[in-house]
Amino acid sequence: MSSARPSLFARSSAEFDRGISFYDAIYGFAVTLLIANLDMPPADAWRDLSSLLQTGILSQLTGFALSFIVIAAFWRVNVRLIKKVSAMDSATTTMNLIAAAFVILIPFTTQGISDPQTSSYALPAVLYAANIALASIAQTAMFEVARRRGLERDPMSAREHTVSLLDALPVPVVFVISIPIALAWGGDAGKITWLALLVVGPLSARLARGALRREAPAREAA
Repeated sequence: MSSARPSLFARSSAEFDRGISFYDAIYGFAVTLLIANLDMPPADAWRDLSSLLQTGILSQLTGFALSFIVIAAFWRVNVRLIKKVSAMDSATTTMNLIAAAFVILIPFTTQGISDPQTSSYALPAVLYAANIALASIAQTAMFEVARRRGLERDPMSAREHTVSLLDALPVPVVFVISIPIALAWGGDAGKITWLALLVVGPLSARLARGALRREAPAREAA
């Protein structure tokens, strides 16, 4: 039935493989663009470590490392979600392109939070947080579109679907919460808020795995 759709690319098709390669290239390019945020210190700054640190290179490297991890995480999520779909149609492809567009924007918003001259301002932290939250929401929306259009390979139960959605919430929720915090108390306070993911993220994943394990026996019995 789904094969009748003119714009549907089945998992076994060359078009599907080309699409996946295209998205992989986008994430790889976004990671590569992060290097543009690193300014080469002047020659005399290389005399000793103290002089090198005074150029602000540590702030830039921290921003590079943060966004490298973020983009890599988004790529892994994209791979995991694509594995769950049997095909890609125009609606699903559009949502995946929107998510990819937000990922490509990450090197730009990284510049604001990593440049020593702007890193303490509220606006760079707000833009970065909005960027990450929107990218995360768009990735989740991509899979939801595919699911609603009958493209899920192994359809989840209602409980499994709810657990999956709840597990996807920590990233956008934490970054959205950091926006008013940054506006009220400054960019540094907003960025400190992001550290909550070091606790909330693993906790959410652990709870989700536990809930899915409890769901498995009931699903098999059904």
